[in-house]
Amino acid sequence: MENTLILCEKPSAAKSIAEALIPMYAKRDGYFEGNNLYVTWCFGHMLELAEPNEYNPRFKKWEMNVLPILPNPFKLTVNPDANKQLNIIKKLASKCSLFVNAADAGREGELIAMEVYEYLGLTLPVKRLWTSSLVPAAIQKAYQQMKDGKEYIPLYQASQARRNADWSIGINATRALTVQHNTLLSAGRVQTPTLFLCYERQKEIENFKVETFYEVAGTFQQKNVQYEGTWQGPRLNKPEEAQAIIKRVQGKIGEIIMFQKKETKELPPRLYDLASLQQDANRIYGYSAQQTLDIAQKLYEKKHITYPRTSGDVIDESLIPEMHSVLKKIQGYGDLVKNADPSLVHAKNKQVCDPSRIEDHHAVLPTEFIPTQLMKDEAEIYDLIVRRFLVHFYPPALYEAQYQRSCHHPQTYVN
Repeated sequence: MENTLILCEKPSAAKSIAEALIPMYAKRDGYFEGNNLYVTWCFGHMLELAEPNEYNPRFKKWEMNVLPILPNPFKLTVNPDANKQLNIIKKLASKCSLFVNAADAGREGELIAMEVYEYLGLTLPVKRLWTSSLVPAAIQKAYQQMKDGKEYIPLYQASQARRNADWSIGINATRALTVQHNTLLSAGRVQTPTLFLCYERQKEIENFKVETFYEVAGTFQQKNVQYEGTWQGPRLNKPEEAQAIIKRVQGKIGEIIMFQKKETKELPPRLYDLASLQQDANRIYGYSAQQTLDIAQKLYEKKHITYPRTSGDVIDESLIPEMHSVLKKIQGYGDLVKNADPSLVHAKNKQVCDPSRIEDHHAVLPTEFIPTQLMKDEAEIYDLIVRRFLVHFYPPALYEAQYQRSCHHPQTYVN
């Protein structure tokens, strides 16, 4: 039987994949092996774009007359700490007839694995192991359903384009601004427009003008029923305008001219994507976006949640049985689980299941690997994800909204 090389993005992911695919694996220096499989890993981005002076010594000095610096092709250099692992990958590849890209399922994962493949000059056929969960069942299913690596070439090219654009804009804009103004000024593809948005918002805050206005509120009595009401009309900018309204209506009998009662249905919030998880984690616990991502990444690597770097807030139909299975295993949520209704999570529920809205990844979900002990920050983020998961096993919230409009008779007075 021919050997297969499986390249992961991180050691923790490699360990999970080895455990799922090799029942009796052996741990070696820099890889796992067994069943004609070699499972090895990167340490994130082990290759970096070369510095400008590595293309031409003239580029070492920051001068306007050498700009723009636009390499073609771009060169990669090895992170000094990655030399040993790159050599291990190359040595293992020489023993194999198939290369499996098992990096994180996304644009950056595609870049990390395939730039190593190209840098080492490998020519093995490529398969893609694409999974958003590190639980054994998900890994085994993804391994059985691997696709030809050629199908992911556009994703790899998109990631290369993003990386090259970041380098080109950062190098050229930073140097141009610094030379022009004779002080270090940093610019970047994402950094600069984001900074501009922050600047614009700060200017709005600084230029905000406080305007005082007045509202008129009253207590109304209808037989034995008492209720509150407010004056509806143009904004009252002067206190005498409010006093005039009070004087006209106080102590007088009014007439209800319209009454509406409407039953309103409120759907549960969608499952978490990374952005909405970061927003809630900041609002409730004060975590920064990066802190939330780091915590969620730890939970993912411990197999407690699915891949967190996602813009998806729905799932596809294949994940519905998994959601039902997870519901049965969740512990510590008492009646929230006991009273949940699994029949509400189904393929026709577009609030949960909508494959047309999924790009790279589905929403963040808890997995069947229920934690027994977590650090405080991990427990808080995990709790948010579980509660958002559980809410979809409940029907929409129903509440009754009432609205009435009244007027007064100017010549009719209360005794």
